[in-house]
Amino acid sequence: MKIRFVTLGCKLNFAESSALGKELLSRGHQRAALSEVPDLCVVNTCSVTDAADHKDRQTIHQLHRKYPNAIIIVTGCYAQLQPEQISQIEGVDYVLGQNEKYDIPTLVETLEARTESRGSDTENRARGERVHVGKIREVEEFHGVRSGDDRTRCFIKVQDGCNYFCTYCTIPYARGKSRNPKIEEVVRNAKEAIEQGAKELIITGVNIGDFGRSTGECFIDLLRAIEALTGDFRVRISSCEPNLLTDEIIDFVAQSRHFAPHFHIPLQSGSNEVLKIMQRRYTRELFAERVAHIKQVMPHAFIGVDCMVGVRGETMEYWEDYLSFVKSLDVSQLHVFTYSERANTRMLEMDLYVVPKAERQRRSKIPHEVSEEKIAAFYRQHAGRKAVVLWEAKREGDQMAGFTDNYIKVYGPYKKEKINTFEEILL
Repeated sequence: MKIRFVTLGCKLNFAESSALGKELLSRGHQRAALSEVPDLCVVNTCSVTDAADHKDRQTIHQLHRKYPNAIIIVTGCYAQLQPEQISQIEGVDYVLGQNEKYDIPTLVETLEARTESRGSDTENRARGERVHVGKIREVEEFHGVRSGDDRTRCFIKVQDGCNYFCTYCTIPYARGKSRNPKIEEVVRNAKEAIEQGAKELIITGVNIGDFGRSTGECFIDLLRAIEALTGDFRVRISSCEPNLLTDEIIDFVAQSRHFAPHFHIPLQSGSNEVLKIMQRRYTRELFAERVAHIKQVMPHAFIGVDCMVGVRGETMEYWEDYLSFVKSLDVSQLHVFTYSERANTRMLEMDLYVVPKAERQRRSKIPHEVSEEKIAAFYRQHAGRKAVVLWEAKREGDQMAGFTDNYIKVYGPYKKEKINTFEEILL
């Protein structure tokens, strides 16, 4: 079969799609080129906001219109949370939950073996057979994956699920409880990736700082084990909760040979009152301490920050306090999300001030502007300094691009022999 994966949302989704794609290739199937008509489309969905849900549905409709005879399988967070809704979308043949997505290779082989036409098969297929979504909160198993579609970087999944239950968030219901593999399994994955040529590893998950919950280990020990590997490579840590990003971890990265001075820390709100409403596990003072410590030991570090705007309870007073705090932070970039109501979240049950949608959009524009100012200032700060860039394969006209260890994107004349190599340059 010729198969096309369409992946939306986070890097974890992309890593999982990549692993499933590799498994299908090993079984003799093919990836459908952009110029080819696929026999089967797999849509790995996101459901972090209403906008994400809308994009999922839009993607499914577009695929069905473009490839009316292709089998469509929908999986991911949206499939886990709203399977019945998705099963009603025209063109959808199967809906698989988060844990059931790993049955896709077996399902594809079953579909390929069928001799009936797709039309009669669809008519005769019982609806119960089309939807396979289990109780994700009861799942104990961990499916370790790593991406393999990029010559330069490799995403390694080290953790899944979340036990935090923030009042605005559906992730614990979409991804299940926090769980992880043993350190030795992650190290084996990392070593194989390095041996296969990956120069940059990104360790990723839903709440990676919670690593070790299901194996009695801890995140810092995982980092030390990866650091002990030999080879010419670097490592980035994906998003880590501020209460789990300890001074010990920060100091470790500062002294590391392999770990990049690059942090992504979710703030969500700069108002302590709103953080309480959200049931986040830190205060803005702790967040500021984390940022200050990073800058103390790694002045050149890149710090990206997640900010949510317009949540219930965010009065104008709290918003202005939040904005003032964010402006004061010595960070490099803001990733801004506009709040949208999510079904089955506790925030909807709370008697709170509701920010009008138009006001949410107005507020959202402001931190975007702040972010542009911060990233420009960060780039200016490093102008004229030496840095090591890892060149990537993508060609942009007669240019090639790459990133420094502290995540500054640079360009240079395209030279094929430089792909996936480190080079010291002057910024």
